[in-house]
Amino acid sequence: MITQCPIQPNKNFTYRFDVAGQKGTLWWHAHVGSLRASIHGALIIRPRSGASSYPFPKPDKEIPIVIGEWWEMDLDQLDKNLRNGYHLDMPRAATINGKPGDLYNCSGTVKDSNIVKVEHGKTYLLRIVNAALSSEYYLKIAGHKFTVVAADANYVKPYITDVIAIAPGETVDALLVTDAHPAGRYYMVAKASQSPKPVPQIPLFITRGIVQYSEGPRKEEEKALSDSSTSSIMAPEMPDEHDAATSFYFHGNLTSLQPQPVPANVHEHLFYALDGGFFCRKGESSCNNDTNMMGMVNNVSFQLPTTTPLLQAHYHGNMSSIGTLRELPDRAPRMFNYSETLEPTSKATSVRRLRYNATVEIVFQSPVLADTYANPMHLHGHDFLVLAQGFGQYNAETDVATYNLVDPPVRNTVHVPLFGWAAVRFVTNNPGVWFMHCHFGHHSSSGMAAAFVVENGPTLDSTLPPPPEDFPSCKTYNSRVSY
Repeated sequence: MITQCPIQPNKNFTYRFDVAGQKGTLWWHAHVGSLRASIHGALIIRPRSGASSYPFPKPDKEIPIVIGEWWEMDLDQLDKNLRNGYHLDMPRAATINGKPGDLYNCSGTVKDSNIVKVEHGKTYLLRIVNAALSSEYYLKIAGHKFTVVAADANYVKPYITDVIAIAPGETVDALLVTDAHPAGRYYMVAKASQSPKPVPQIPLFITRGIVQYSEGPRKEEEKALSDSSTSSIMAPEMPDEHDAATSFYFHGNLTSLQPQPVPANVHEHLFYALDGGFFCRKGESSCNNDTNMMGMVNNVSFQLPTTTPLLQAHYHGNMSSIGTLRELPDRAPRMFNYSETLEPTSKATSVRRLRYNATVEIVFQSPVLADTYANPMHLHGHDFLVLAQGFGQYNAETDVATYNLVDPPVRNTVHVPLFGWAAVRFVTNNPGVWFMHCHFGHHSSSGMAAAFVVENGPTLDSTLPPPPEDFPSCKTYNSRVSY
């Protein structure tokens, strides 16, 4: 209901899009409710001239690694629960490439692990995607290190690390050199992080696959090994689930390999406070304990339009017909107090209008007191320069001095840290209506989102094209009750 109506049952729609200027790993996923938990996949864009033009050693093989979740409930119902402020539903397991791994069992049967078969002395390009709804993950392989070479389909300066921190919506490309001794089996472990207490704690989700050297056990021995104790497989030491510093430094150490000029003349300065608030179930301003817990941006909880997609209304010049439409404030209404207490929030289809080719800077602020959480904020239709991140409350007078104006990484998702903030800058060079949202499922579904309306430019190439002939129709779709 941002760019289109959902594809109706027994119907289809063909997406046509341009990937010029992009190289690396992205991903596609459903954007109706919580269906992206199971409807997703990697989208790999290779250089036209082939792998020999990679700005890093040519890999011997490329391997997608998709971190996800195993849900044992109806995903339509999950999204309805989230939109109604019920956030207690949890997945049953974490997965790597769809497999929970040998830490989980069902009816007494240990689940399969994803096995990555490698040869000694080779270089593998791991294309890593976090498709989970609920958690950022730490990824490690025992006895090995990674060289991170790209993130969100943009090259970064090679960064050597033994742990990758990847939030929902993010992608990371990393080289793995298989030089471990002895050649054998090594666990690949993905462990979910979470906010510390007093935030309610969720189950600890860990999944693991196996990196299997071909010089290790022969085929006749593999089955016996898989049926026996896993003690012979080396396991990595993982960060604590409450360790926010590892994520902070991983994201902060990424810089662009091919730096873009950072626009200096900023036309729009926006400050977006990301928080949770309550909404009275019956609509009153005072409701005691009869409340829904909602995500919000600057005290507004985003509500999808119910009959007409925003992009369609914008193209036809009738956005005013959307009765729930509201301009998103540029600042939090109570800057000094927005994170101290749980605030009442209002529901609206919140939008921010931006003129074409404007330079926009956004500071995203997570809550800074004990009841806090990180927020992976994603913007459709644009990449942005991640200028800085920091702990505590953003200070406009002093924190500007920490901005990286030389080689900031180019991303489409910025991980706003626990107890902290992140600053991004981008140019509105893509006309249309673009969704901005947290990539945690419980945040986006409950309202931590908004839409940017980018006006047309002066040329045909900078003007929003008409809808395609097979554009989906809403018919009887109602976003409030039907997912």
